[in-house]
Amino acid sequence: MEFLTVILAAAVRSGTPVLYATLGEVMSERAGVMNLGLEGIMLVGAYAGFAVTQATGDPWLGIAASFASGCAITLIHAFLCITLMCNQVVSGLAMVLAGYGLSALMGRTVIGATIKGMASMDFPLLSKIPFIGPVFFQHNAMVYLSYLLIIFLCWFLFRTRPGLNLRAVGENPRAADAMGLPVSAIRYLYCVAGGGLAGVGGGYLSVVYAQMWIEGMTAGRGWIAVALVIFGLWNPARAALGAYLFGGVEALQLRLQAMGSTISTSLLLTLPYIMTIVVLTAVSIKAGKGRLLGAPAALGSPFRREDRE
Repeated sequence: MEFLTVILAAAVRSGTPVLYATLGEVMSERAGVMNLGLEGIMLVGAYAGFAVTQATGDPWLGIAASFASGCAITLIHAFLCITLMCNQVVSGLAMVLAGYGLSALMGRTVIGATIKGMASMDFPLLSKIPFIGPVFFQHNAMVYLSYLLIIFLCWFLFRTRPGLNLRAVGENPRAADAMGLPVSAIRYLYCVAGGGLAGVGGGYLSVVYAQMWIEGMTAGRGWIAVALVIFGLWNPARAALGAYLFGGVEALQLRLQAMGSTISTSLLLTLPYIMTIVVLTAVSIKAGKGRLLGAPAALGSPFRREDRE
């Protein structure tokens, strides 16, 4: 039981950076804008968060800088895809390369440097509950904030009028426009905000999780976040389960290495990604049997008011 508790607690910690990026992408894709640039955005957020925390000594300012930098680079993607109506896949891939190059260039002088990040804090009362307490309520404030974000997005998307408007823009922007909704403005808002959350995911890695900057430290987590949106069927709660599943497999392979497992280290490092492929394959098989994945109907499609069907 103790081993399981340790693994699950580590799953929450390891899955949180992917969770932030996944939730951000859920918002963006619900509005009809696909952002494949999460890997680059997370890297920029990771560097910005580390640099500001190192300069100020305040991890919260670092996280705020991660959000702002994520919004800034995503604004470029939004401009290309919404205003100029460029191909969203190509633009997203360009964001990955730009984010990787920019973060590597700016972070070359602080590689390996460390900071005093965000300390863990037990949640009052709940942290004392057997099993549940150590797994969910003995972490840092960013983990607790992610719980609130999951609950908020589930309520916002499915229980509020602005959430309905957001989903309408992603499903049928022409009908939304006929209702008087500002389609482009809504897409801008949620695409940029989603990029900001991806930046926070990167900031969590450098400010809270590792408390240091390493070039390319996201290690593919941005791509995993894109995949987990599909796994979660564009639902924040299901996406959270996927993020924790990924975090659990990652924590397990680290634990096995620490225990001196004879299994190849290279093979262990691939476990989280193999699990992601397996899960996506299962989801695709279900879709092939006629079950709807829940993807927004207008995902990836530019909106032109002048067009007529």
